[in-house]
Amino acid sequence: MSKIEFSLDANAYRITLNDPPLHILDIAMLEELRDALGKVNNDRHCLIITASGEKSFSAGASVQDHLGDRAVMMLRQFHGCFRILAKLDLVTVALVKGAALGGGCELALACDFILASDRARFGQPEINLGVFPPVAAYQLSRQMPPRKGLELLLTGEVVDANGIANAIFPAAEFDRRADEWMQRLYKQSASSLRFAKRAFRLAQNADFDERLAAVERLYLEELMKTQDATEGLNAFIEKRKPLWRGR
Repeated sequence: MSKIEFSLDANAYRITLNDPPLHILDIAMLEELRDALGKVNNDRHCLIITASGEKSFSAGASVQDHLGDRAVMMLRQFHGCFRILAKLDLVTVALVKGAALGGGCELALACDFILASDRARFGQPEINLGVFPPVAAYQLSRQMPPRKGLELLLTGEVVDANGIANAIFPAAEFDRRADEWMQRLYKQSASSLRFAKRAFRLAQNADFDERLAAVERLYLEELMKTQDATEGLNAFIEKRKPLWRGR
């Protein structure tokens, strides 16, 4: 069964993560996600990224796929998706009803807008495994006040949607309220939205590829060669507390 559903209507493309209950982003799912992103053209108002069910948007990237030689392939697939998203001219919107953790949080943050349920939770718990999230290191430094972004990165704390989402709706009303919010975009010219977004990115002097490449080198060539990174990932898989050595 496909782990990604792809559809479109007159206004939007829709990509739905469909590997419940947690929608773990393993290499196979990321390949499907990248293929789906490749089908998106600049002929609609928006791309919507959401997930089936209510429990989770995504609990993050597969820990097993971060071990050994698979880590390089995982980052190549994962970051390839973000590079495609970063270059899209049409507006991207994440609809988050449940937990968006680790890579799931990064995926939501990669969208232009986040609409969240009051049950949604966000967090980057990678530090608890002795690693850090490369994309979030870039995102949080740009999207949040520096001290708060660094706090989320270094503590692994899980928080509600306040300060992260553009709008928060009661869970029971989420679908209706999110659709009403989207109508604000749908009433505009789709081409004008794309040009306005491009202008905004130019004003930011966006250099996502260059900065992400630098973070990738730090992650793969330094962090992933430490004893603590290996220990943290193995401890998670073995369901035990890690024994940190500080190296």
